[in-house]
Amino acid sequence: MPALLNPDEPMPVRLMSTVWADRSGLHDDLETVDGLREWLAATGDSDPEVEVSPSERDLELYRRLRDALRRLAALRTGDTREAAVSPTREVCLAVEDVNAAVAQAPTWPLLAFEDDELVRRSAGEAPMAERRLSSIAVRGIELLTGPDAADLRSCYAPGCVLYFVKDHPRREWCSAGCGNRARAARHYARHRKGLSVVRGRGAPSVLVNGRGFFIGEITAYITVVSVASVRNSR
Repeated sequence: MPALLNPDEPMPVRLMSTVWADRSGLHDDLETVDGLREWLAATGDSDPEVEVSPSERDLELYRRLRDALRRLAALRTGDTREAAVSPTREVCLAVEDVNAAVAQAPTWPLLAFEDDELVRRSAGEAPMAERRLSSIAVRGIELLTGPDAADLRSCYAPGCVLYFVKDHPRREWCSAGCGNRARAARHYARHRKGLSVVRGRGAPSVLVNGRGFFIGEITAYITVVSVASVRNSR
């Protein structure tokens, strides 16, 4: 669950990260109510003594907000990744879904004193799952329109569909793992340029250091180079 791997991302980004990909394809952590319950417990920032018990309706609302935020993040970042396309295609519908989530459960902040520390809590009349939904939607609006909007990024590592907030000038990827995959892909692409197969009748079959050879010539070329190397070493 990427939401657990990138705990420093803002809550709207962590919700968007419930859609993720690996070599086997796309995955959705919010396919079931149990999946939503697990995600809420793992990302909880509310009163730990208040139990969060989502319903099927809550699952639908969270998925709708997630897809809306992903559509708006794609708009904000100019995302061109086909695999990352949100099921919510229309920007206006995405805006409506975010606003609807905000209105689900109006909340207000409360100050608490716990373990000799001042902490912020939230209060409201709706169930906790709806209050969390509303809070994430509010933070989503702040992310998309506030100072962090310019730092919102799409991760273009091979196969990735996640978003992240660029918190360092040199950060290019959502995670270290994606950075490693991107560097490996670049290295492989550079390596292939050294020895490429050229298709087409009448064209050289193999390129070595920019020079073309037919298959029958490449062995002779390697032999000549090897002999010359031996002579030069004497």
